[in-house]
Amino acid sequence: YAFNQDVRCQCSSEAIKRYQNRISGPLLDRIDLHLDVPPLHANELQNKTAVENSDTVRQRVIQAYALQMQRQQCLNHALTPQQLEQFAILDAQAEKMMEMAQQRLNLSARGYHRVLRVARSIADLAQHTDIQTTHLSEALSYRAQQN
Repeated sequence: YAFNQDVRCQCSSEAIKRYQNRISGPLLDRIDLHLDVPPLHANELQNKTAVENSDTVRQRVIQAYALQMQRQQCLNHALTPQQLEQFAILDAQAEKMMEMAQQRLNLSARGYHRVLRVARSIADLAQHTDIQTTHLSEALSYRAQQN
């Protein structure tokens, strides 16, 4: 219940960090997306505001899949580092962002390539041919959750 603003967790921040550090860095490095999903309150569950439905999301995923197969004959997760250089090109601003992220997040080569693959997938879902800083920023936000 840590970080959910729930009184059931009485652990100190040091104890929580110590527990989280039990997972090795090389193992964490192999996980592409790190998300904290807090529990929903009853009023959030009862909210009738329209949201994107599963069919719409499914269509975007199918389009991204087709785009990847057309562009590179494989899915983004299977791209080699050499293929990433070809298909996951960053503009100057995104390159600067990635350099800062490498230093702050202490990314390994594997971590760097995983961020690029996730950013490429985010751009594909948004139907953008280039990886923009918003795509890279989102990919880095998923990566930063582990630190």
